[in-house]
Amino acid sequence: MLILAALRWSDPRAEVDPLSGKVRTDARGSGAGTADQAALEHSLRLREELGDGATVTAVTVGPAAAGEMLREALAVGADTVLRVEGPDPAAAVTEDGSGTAGALLAGVGARFGTAPDIVVCGDASTDRGTGSTPAFLAHLLGGVQALGLVELTAADGRLHALRRLDGGRRERLVFDPPAVCSVEPAGTVLRRASLPAMLAARRAEIPVVRAGSLDVPGGGPGGVVKPYRPRPHALPAPAGEAPHDRMLALTGALVARTPPKVITPGTAAEAARALLDYLEERGYTR
Repeated sequence: MLILAALRWSDPRAEVDPLSGKVRTDARGSGAGTADQAALEHSLRLREELGDGATVTAVTVGPAAAGEMLREALAVGADTVLRVEGPDPAAAVTEDGSGTAGALLAGVGARFGTAPDIVVCGDASTDRGTGSTPAFLAHLLGGVQALGLVELTAADGRLHALRRLDGGRRERLVFDPPAVCSVEPAGTVLRRASLPAMLAARRAEIPVVRAGSLDVPGGGPGGVVKPYRPRPHALPAPAGEAPHDRMLALTGALVARTPPKVITPGTAAEAARALLDYLEERGYTR
């Protein structure tokens, strides 16, 4: 069973050039955030609980500077590591998450010849990520997705998790691989590496797969997938001869308006019906 610890290499103090818009990062302050460290720790615990045949691979999509983060993963007990280079080898992938997920799985498939059984990743990166990459990973794997996990264990070949809900509530989950698990730090601290392991990791060679040579599912060069964007509506020109009249027509300052109202539906069905009626009345559902 292949357990994948998907780590995000990021710089929480990155600077942006105001003229060129280029993002400048400092490798000395970059690395895995607390959520990604928790993902690696959970991966190592799952390997111990699943027993013989389970391996942990730490993988990231990022530049050469991300190799230091992978060496730390080797030092604490990861069996193998892998770095996937994005289209720009000097930068990390910064799109909506679909390209990152596609490049990550394509790199793992090219390196190991198989898809992961379990993917553990942080719920959000320290560089203000959207947290959408786990959803794309689950879609490409055809597996289940578990979000906001504060506990993750394995027993009898199944995964058991405790999920955080709003209002201080918790939800217990039981699911089977393939699965993508998004974990929160929630007090989970990455174990410390021994000195011999740290010295051995310093001399380790980090395998690299380049995304430009991969058949990236769901995106990548030549097959970029973008969110659906509806066509803009054609609006008539404002009426009026004088500029003042056209400005009044554009702003609608003299148009009678329906005053806002506050509704308090008694049930969820009534609330949904009120919302659909509002959208239909204004032509959004046509």
